[in-house]
Amino acid sequence: MTNEPTDPRDATTSDSGAAADHTDRRDESGDRLSALYGLTPKVETAINAAISNKLESRARALMGPLHPADQADLLERLSPDRAASLVKMLGDDLDAAALSYLDETTRDEIVDVMGVAALARQLPDLSTDDAINIVEVLEQDEIDDVLAALPVEDRLLVEEGLSFPEDSAGRMMQREIVTVPSFWTVGQTIDFLRGSQLDADEFYLIFVVDPARNPVGEIRLSRLLCTARPKRVSEIMDSDFRKIPFDMDQEEVAILFRRYGMVSAGVVNENGRLIGMITIDDIIDVIDEEAEEDFMALAGVGEANVRSSLLETLQGRTSWLVINLLTAILASAVIGVFDATIEQLVALAVLMPIVASMGGNAGTQTVTVAVRALALRQLEKAAAFAFVRRELLVAVINGGVFAVLAGGMAWLWFGDQDIAIVMAAAMFANMVVAGLGGTLVPLGLVRAGVDPAIASSVFITTITDVVGFFVFLGLAALYLI
Repeated sequence: MTNEPTDPRDATTSDSGAAADHTDRRDESGDRLSALYGLTPKVETAINAAISNKLESRARALMGPLHPADQADLLERLSPDRAASLVKMLGDDLDAAALSYLDETTRDEIVDVMGVAALARQLPDLSTDDAINIVEVLEQDEIDDVLAALPVEDRLLVEEGLSFPEDSAGRMMQREIVTVPSFWTVGQTIDFLRGSQLDADEFYLIFVVDPARNPVGEIRLSRLLCTARPKRVSEIMDSDFRKIPFDMDQEEVAILFRRYGMVSAGVVNENGRLIGMITIDDIIDVIDEEAEEDFMALAGVGEANVRSSLLETLQGRTSWLVINLLTAILASAVIGVFDATIEQLVALAVLMPIVASMGGNAGTQTVTVAVRALALRQLEKAAAFAFVRRELLVAVINGGVFAVLAGGMAWLWFGDQDIAIVMAAAMFANMVVAGLGGTLVPLGLVRAGVDPAIASSVFITTITDVVGFFVFLGLAALYLI
């Protein structure tokens, strides 16, 4: 049973207490969430104060316990000047792993501050995939200097990694892998792992290889640990596994991981020999990178980010604005053909933008879905036909609905039935064209070898503007004037 207050003041107090209790729970939830991250606002403020007051030991003491990802996050939040000051204070105490979490622009700034010698001292502490990811974006003379300063073994691994095609499985793989022969027992394998220097390496699979180092199977760590020691590796290994070619594009690798729920996979050379492995953390970076690339391309803003210079930002956007200007001129030329019609009926000038805007938005919706499906390889042959058919049906239904709404709005606005009919017909036609164009344009660009994320939005905007204006004004010229 619950005791309900009988006095109104008690009820008010109870409500206030409930509200306060709700606020407390919300604050506690926020505190628990903040506890998951080492870089709290309090720590960030303290580090900023240490930078301002040039307290090197204080800065080292505060940065030391932070996870490399949190260190990288802080460096990205700071202005370039303050980030440079912090890096100089930390010196070799900057966690080498933090470099792998930085975005490319910030990493370039940090490497410039660190210098080649300091970078070369840090790289051996990283896995080969992270080291290559950092080195590959440097200028060639900087790469040469870094490689010259590396220990021989590390230099050979980095040089070999850089020899693989850019954005390929070979470039993104790490060389630190665990291999065992098939005749070993589980006990021998476990003893080998315990007696090796693998404690600093992360791995989820053990690869079983033949004497020529060709992979013949793989074993999950969980299965290894749950199997009796006398069992042979060949009895518990998974012989049906996927081997990634070294020259496979990183986007294809990401699709493979996503489709089959993979955590790790071996990479083989042209002769089928095991040369490395790719883990899920690398795939997350690729998915993030590819999604950002497509998003930026659809918006026509290039690769600029919040730390880009004024010149870089202008270069990334001006080219697309020029293209949009040309397409806008084309749409305006269509309007110019009907200038006499517009002069005779002012209502047309008022209603034109509605037709073009609705078509453009409908086309953008379809293009976005199509580009995403193409990126995930979901539109192959029969699937592409079914997708076009479904989107066309959606466009016809939406066209009918919005034709009625737009026609009704035009009739209420101007009290003219003929204008309402023209508006409805133009709206229906443009919505259908937008839906059809939103599917066929990306598919056509893919067949032509053009990235649909880059060019689709420009084409679909032009199509909907030109068709919308032409149909609307053409019908008006034929039917109203």
